[in-house]
Amino acid sequence: MQRSRFSEEQKRVALLLLHSPKTAEELNKQLNIPYSRLMEELKGMLKLKVVERTGFPTKYQLKQDIAQEVKKRQKISEEDQFKIRVKAFIEMQAIEEDLLQKQLDKLEGAIQKEKAFTVYRLEKAPIEQSGEYYSSYIEVNFSVKDFVSLVRFMFFYGPSSIEVIKPDRID
Repeated sequence: MQRSRFSEEQKRVALLLLHSPKTAEELNKQLNIPYSRLMEELKGMLKLKVVERTGFPTKYQLKQDIAQEVKKRQKISEEDQFKIRVKAFIEMQAIEEDLLQKQLDKLEGAIQKEKAFTVYRLEKAPIEQSGEYYSSYIEVNFSVKDFVSLVRFMFFYGPSSIEVIKPDRID
């Protein structure tokens, strides 16, 4: 499963559409970016199936599931005390599909129980067979209490990659 990156303009468009559908002209006026650039961004968002067109005149709105996810994350963020936000991928492999599923579930439960983490989203990829092995991964978007907790996460959960979402710098 490939994840795409959104441009800063697309993020700004999404935030405006979170509250209500808007025409391209309304978006252009509020965002103050060139109209041609806005239309390129909207076309990209339509292609990614993040927004949809409705009504006449044509208005753009966030897809319902996307809007719900954003609102859920905003609510979590309001209560979140932790400053370090990360996204991690944890890959797993086994020779039996049932064993892999049990390990995925066990790992998900362990991450959810951690008091030093605030989980924004945890998603398990479908199990795939490659030769005689089964593989999958967990993508987790979360915040951690402090740098020591992040190092502890890396040591105990062995992620294959980690992306620090924020802050840009830690002193």
